[in-house]
Amino acid sequence: MFDVDVYLARLGYTGPVSPTWPVLRDLHKRHLMTIPYDSALNATRGDNLWSNVDIDVDKTFAEVVVGGRGGVCTELNGLFRVLLERLGFTVDVYSAGTRQLDGSFGPDLEHVFNSVVLDGTRYLVDVGFVGPSFLEPIVLSDEPQEQYGNVFRVVRDGGYRVLLRKGRRGDYQQTYRFRPRARSFDEWNDPGDDLREFARGLAAAGTLVRGRAFETGQRILIGRRYVVVDDGYDHLRVLVNDDEHREVVAEILGTGHGRRT
Repeated sequence: MFDVDVYLARLGYTGPVSPTWPVLRDLHKRHLMTIPYDSALNATRGDNLWSNVDIDVDKTFAEVVVGGRGGVCTELNGLFRVLLERLGFTVDVYSAGTRQLDGSFGPDLEHVFNSVVLDGTRYLVDVGFVGPSFLEPIVLSDEPQEQYGNVFRVVRDGGYRVLLRKGRRGDYQQTYRFRPRARSFDEWNDPGDDLREFARGLAAAGTLVRGRAFETGQRILIGRRYVVVDDGYDHLRVLVNDDEHREVVAEILGTGHGRRT
C-alpha cells in the first residue's frame, strides 16, 4: 500500500512537507540518487511498453520503494507524481520524444514525466530519465539555468519545446522534445504505429539501460557504454571486462551512493 512516510524514509528525507520549491528540489534530487533507472523489465513487456502508463500505484510502490528494484519512466515518475500530489503539489503528466543517436526524436508519447506549477512558475520534474539530465527541477524557460557544472535551457521549436543541456565542454545538446501541455492517460490507449514500431526497435536491440545520480552528477550505463557526468564533465568508457561491467551494474542498482569516475 502506498505510504508517504515510508516513501520519504526511503529517500532519507526528514524535512518539511509543504508544497514549496525547497521541498520539491530536495525530493527530486534525493529520488534520482536513491532509486535507480533500470530498463531490465522492459525485455519482458513486448512491443507495448506503455500499456501500464497509468501504473498500479500500490503494486509498483511495493516493488520499487519497498522492494528495492529500479524502474522506468512510467513507474518512477508515476510514483513521484503520487507522492507530490499527496504533499499538496499540483502535478501534470507530460510526455516527450528523446533524442536518438541519429539526431532524430522518438515518438511524442515515448517518455513520461511530470510538470509542477509553483507560484505561477512551471517546472519540469523528471526522476525517470536516465540522463544526462537535470538533478533538480528546471523552469520551463529558454533562460540558461546552471546546475552542478551543467547549463540547461528549454527552447521553442515550432509547437515543441526542446530541452538542451551543455556541460563544461562543447555546445548545447538536445535531450528530448515535448509539447508543453498536460497529457491524459487515455492518449496511450491507442498509441499508434510509430510508438509500437519504436518499442519493437528497442526490443530488437536488447540494450539494457541503467542509471543513478550522485551528489554532483550521474552514472549512466547503456549496454556497455558507461558515462559518468561529474560537475559538468562527461567521461565515457566502454566496459569490455565482464567483472567490471557486473561491478558497475551492482553499484548503480545497489544501495550505495558512492562515486565512481
